[in-house]
Amino acid sequence: MRIAVHGKEFNRQSTPLIAHIFEILTRHKADIRVSEKFSKYLRPSVFKKFKYRTFGLGTSLKNVEVFISIGGDGTLLEAVTYVGRSEIPVLGINTGRLGFLATIGKEDVDRAFAKLFEGAYTIDKRAILKLETNKSVFGKLNFALNDFSLVKTDTSSMITIHTYIDGEFLNSYWADGIIVSTPTGSTGYSLSCGGPLIFPRSGNLVITPVSPHNLTVRPIVVSDSSEITFRVEGRSKKFLISLDSRVASVDASIKVKVSKADFKVHLVQLEGQHYFKTLRQKLNWGLDVRN
Repeated sequence: MRIAVHGKEFNRQSTPLIAHIFEILTRHKADIRVSEKFSKYLRPSVFKKFKYRTFGLGTSLKNVEVFISIGGDGTLLEAVTYVGRSEIPVLGINTGRLGFLATIGKEDVDRAFAKLFEGAYTIDKRAILKLETNKSVFGKLNFALNDFSLVKTDTSSMITIHTYIDGEFLNSYWADGIIVSTPTGSTGYSLSCGGPLIFPRSGNLVITPVSPHNLTVRPIVVSDSSEITFRVEGRSKKFLISLDSRVASVDASIKVKVSKADFKVHLVQLEGQHYFKTLRQKLNWGLDVRN
């Protein structure tokens, strides 16, 4: 099995776990490919015995059967930029903190890889956002698994974001910014700004204002077949737009359209995993004394 691996910089405490993952892959005679970024962190002597090739961003991952992300949700979002349109199944190993996407904890690594090599898993297909602009901003990486955001710069006053759904005017948001989130991203930035949780297969997007000036303004859920366009103005001539963790500065001449992409991210879902279970664990549901 050809397996690609990406991860973040790790500390001494995580070294044994990551080395153990490479030992499992080697034991199963996997053809290991490691991202160039992650390979720079594999300097401890324990990793010198493992054989692997490296790949860069934009490199074809032809014949790769599974992509392993080692880190937190941010690392998995980075992994998605490597996978792109190829729809290679992604398995997230959590060495971070919360982990809504990277759900496999260190205590479950052996069982997870046993199931992986047995083929005892299903694929959870997650919708992707596509960004279209009149100026090149993110190049070919114009997609996001979690969310798109348009926000003011750090010290500027609030901005006005004129928002349209399928060409029909929705609202002019006087706010610090606005977020368009997929169901996957509904547990991220959108949630912290008061947005709802959305079930992954619901076929929706959520538009969530960031610190709106008018308290009657609330998040709105729309069909993921919608095309959402924005026109922004404010005292500052510069604004920030982001796709997941990628951020760029733009000016008011930018024209922005957000819609659902024509491909999806395939997440490996092992037996016993479920979105509801993840919510209960990560949000501490059920800890009420009445339960």
